[in-house]
Amino acid sequence: MAEARPAPEETPTLPTDDPPLSDVLSAYRTMVVARVMDERCLTLQRQGRIGFYVPMQGQEAAQVACGWALNDEDWIFPAYREMGIALTRGVPVQLLINQFYGNSGDETKGRQMPNHYGFRRFRFVTASSPVGTQISHAVGAAMAARAHKDPIVTVSFFGDGTTSSNDFHAGLNFAGVFQAPTIFFCQNNQWAISLPREKQTRSATLAEKALAYGFPGVVVDGMDFRAVYRAVAEARARAISGGGPTLIEAQVYRLGPHSTSDDPRRYRSDAELAEWKEKDPVARLKHELRASEALTEENDQAIWDAAKQEVARAVEAAEKLPPVDPLTLFDDVYATRTPALERQRGELARELAAGGSTP
Repeated sequence: MAEARPAPEETPTLPTDDPPLSDVLSAYRTMVVARVMDERCLTLQRQGRIGFYVPMQGQEAAQVACGWALNDEDWIFPAYREMGIALTRGVPVQLLINQFYGNSGDETKGRQMPNHYGFRRFRFVTASSPVGTQISHAVGAAMAARAHKDPIVTVSFFGDGTTSSNDFHAGLNFAGVFQAPTIFFCQNNQWAISLPREKQTRSATLAEKALAYGFPGVVVDGMDFRAVYRAVAEARARAISGGGPTLIEAQVYRLGPHSTSDDPRRYRSDAELAEWKEKDPVARLKHELRASEALTEENDQAIWDAAKQEVARAVEAAEKLPPVDPLTLFDDVYATRTPALERQRGELARELAAGGSTP
């Protein structure tokens, strides 16, 4: 089972220590669950059992390490590839699988595309397809938290392609001017769908773009769990102490397609993919844990077996749940349904009871 990390203690100083091995082992388990889910969901889409999926293979360490360095009270503003951070926040596998299926167990009631999940109680804002929109939202939420004297940060996730969007520049400029306690977490996975990193910008790094807005930009090896953890922990400590935002560029690689609507073989070489697979973050952390004798091959196999069983059970349960009740169409529009909505809901209920169908 994916394990949510404990909330670190508040500290005004910049943390320099790595998390203890027991925490890293727990994080590794979460990375394994993310990898197993990722592979299974891609298969489910190819089988026609779910409609759409956005893989995140290769980005597990960046996301899980980031989540591990945060506090439970911090708010997450994801893009659409952040399953690893969702698991780290404690979102159950079953809830994620239900959302991919859009069944009656989907807490968004079938109103969002697959992979566009959100969970208020986990402080995980619903994702949106347009790139960059979450950046300004994260900055606004951070400013609101500061006004309420809430000692939290907001974290906005996005990819390398988003750094060319209007929202990126507007959001970072505002954050820099007002010293918003926001962490901008760019997962530079080298491809904005089919556009390579070298055609995205002439900047030597994406992180250096932060300098134009008056705050630090940090480049980190996103395949290295500990390196990402340290970068996020330091950025969070700066923000909490009033030091303002940080842009973190986690250099990772998208080992799979951009989405299940994409064929990466049309624009990238097998040689490039093979080179990056040698840096697989899950295998890398396993090797480090084995070298430190915190993990044995037997224990590792048990972790993988448990993850596969958990995901298999979630898929089986999801496929037994009925579709979303059509009457939920009238939920959540207003805090209290208006008389007009009540009438419309009653009409639909009577039609359904009489054997009618919805479009």
